[in-house]
Amino acid sequence: MNRIFSTLFVFLFATILFAQNEPATYIHCGTILDVDALKELKDYTIVIEGNKIVSVKKGFTEVPSGASYIDLKGYTVIPGLMDAHVHLESESNPNRYIEKFTLEDADVAYRAGEYARRTLMAGFTYVRDLGGSGVNISLRNAINSGWAVGPRIITAGKSIATTGGHADPTNGMKKRLSGDATPENGVADGPYQAREAVRFRYKNGADVIKITATGGVLSVAKDGQGPQFKADELEAIISTAKEYGMRTAAHAHGAEGMKRAVEAGITSIEHGTLMTEEIMDLMKEKGTYLVPTLSAGKYVAEKAKIEGFYPAVIVPKALAIGPKIQDTFGKAYKRGVKIAFGTDAGVSPHGDNAKEFAYMVEAGMPAFEAIQSATLTTAQLFGVEEEVGQIKEGLYADIVAIEGDPLQNIELMNNVKFVMKDGKVYKSE
Repeated sequence: MNRIFSTLFVFLFATILFAQNEPATYIHCGTILDVDALKELKDYTIVIEGNKIVSVKKGFTEVPSGASYIDLKGYTVIPGLMDAHVHLESESNPNRYIEKFTLEDADVAYRAGEYARRTLMAGFTYVRDLGGSGVNISLRNAINSGWAVGPRIITAGKSIATTGGHADPTNGMKKRLSGDATPENGVADGPYQAREAVRFRYKNGADVIKITATGGVLSVAKDGQGPQFKADELEAIISTAKEYGMRTAAHAHGAEGMKRAVEAGITSIEHGTLMTEEIMDLMKEKGTYLVPTLSAGKYVAEKAKIEGFYPAVIVPKALAIGPKIQDTFGKAYKRGVKIAFGTDAGVSPHGDNAKEFAYMVEAGMPAFEAIQSATLTTAQLFGVEEEVGQIKEGLYADIVAIEGDPLQNIELMNNVKFVMKDGKVYKSE
């Protein structure tokens, strides 16, 4: 027995010693964007040990013998980007509504792995997946375990809907194929089922609770904006989520369902298309975030004009809702609503997430604040601002680099040249 303990001690000591002797990485940066103070830091050195930033110093520090060196002196260096609204299990295409009958879970998983890789290569090192079949939970686990390449993921698992509402997975199906809509598969009517649906999400490994507070564009249902939860159902969902330590997000296009969700204490409103000034002021009072998803609005409005791309019931909703999201976002920003970056990627193509920046700037948000929304602000929404969201001592080494100055040309965000996540380089052009 003593021999076993001695061997174990030697192994642990060697492991600790190896970790301590792992060479540091020095990065010389031409410009770092300080997304907290909203200022540019010229000619700085970032030092990384393991997966953490250990120092950020003015000047180009001499690189010690044996250390790794990365030269980003000609680049703008930014914290790893964050997208608060993606759907990594799927991507829009004319066959999407048939694929749920033809694809196995393994097919979905292989595609999701590729979508996750594209997202990371675009510079997005942390995302929030707001609804799928549950494969998104397995994808999160695979990335965390090193079996797949992708961003860090906070996932909702399956969204929670009402019967026939947006995200009811049985919409549009014949009963023999659809099965029953239950709290287990994310459909809840009344406060008791609402609590049960949250508990199933917790049981299945979700990190966050996503609800569909109003009708939606891409569901096979007529209504795209009416309220779909009562106040007692919303209170049951949000209070139960809090008891399990989970934050909440509400898909919402129409004003009444949106207002109910904000009054009930939802953490974030997704889309917010028909938001009124009254709701904006209520969100400011409650500290509710808006995740605008301008990319999705533009994409569905464009594709709805292509015959056969969407089922007929979806087309009028896409044409009515899609074009309005950007204008509402601009008004909400100017009124002082907290904005977190989100694209709804999966509706729009994965890997094109950075197009959202230009849409935000078009609507009146300064480029630096748009970048802040995709770093520090989204980290605060996730509750992980002590881990990521800035280039700062003690935080994880999630770092991207852009050639040129994105503050002068926001379109440069679409061409990320360098991606580091958790201290490991995944892309270096």
